[in-house]
Amino acid sequence: MASSPLGDYLRGRRAAVTPGQAGLPAGGTRRVAGLRREEVALLAGLSVDYYIRLEQGRERHPSAQVLDALGAALRLDDDGRRHLYRLAGLGPRPPVAAPERVDPDLRQLLDGWPDNPALVLGRAYDVLARNRLGAALFAGFTYSENLVLNMFLDPFARSFYRDWPAAAVNTVAGFRLAEGATPHDPRIARVLRELREESAEFVRLWKRNEARGKRAEVKTFVHGEVGELTLRMQTFDVRSAPGQQLVVYHAEPGSPAAQGLRLLGSIAATRDSTVAAD
Repeated sequence: MASSPLGDYLRGRRAAVTPGQAGLPAGGTRRVAGLRREEVALLAGLSVDYYIRLEQGRERHPSAQVLDALGAALRLDDDGRRHLYRLAGLGPRPPVAAPERVDPDLRQLLDGWPDNPALVLGRAYDVLARNRLGAALFAGFTYSENLVLNMFLDPFARSFYRDWPAAAVNTVAGFRLAEGATPHDPRIARVLRELREESAEFVRLWKRNEARGKRAEVKTFVHGEVGELTLRMQTFDVRSAPGQQLVVYHAEPGSPAAQGLRLLGSIAATRDSTVAAD
């Protein structure tokens, strides 16, 4: 059977939507996890044959109207719709992959937040820059400087993320979105190849074909020096460097997490001073 990234994505999203979510009766024994092809075609107002050709990679250039209908039928959010458009060749042209650098002004901005862990991520989720507190928060990782590789290939991740399964799902969805935006980026390809070779758990989640960017959310980390930290995360696109993201964490004022961050900052400052004096 022929295939394509577009067909794979449609298949993955179809499997993730239940008949109840789509407003359809479940009706009897079902051989597929989510919607049937016929049901997606019905919801999108397409012929069954045309939809099958899309999934099988025999039709690769649907119109914007068809994509809008499929996005609604498959209950895609904004990130999912943008990813669908890119796979069909109707999104913005992917940026040319170039060596990544962090703007000096952005580095200065990171250092101006002594109470907030902050990172700059590259297209492939490599950590390109971090402030002192950001380095201290993620200091337990030793496998690599890449968040996706660390999530699946560094054993420390399983204890560091209080809800590792949820964090893993979100990380894969974000990496899928990045891969779709810059499909020929050699660094993304290398990270993807390593993950496919080394992590069956990553492969399982990758096959779900979720594409979703980082967004405001609450995460709980278990830090070896200061204990549990429940932090809010905000993510911003770096306009001067397409594909880069600024990730900033903060604690609720007066919370145990705020106290923990202050302690972590003090520990990190003392450690840095000791290293500088040696």
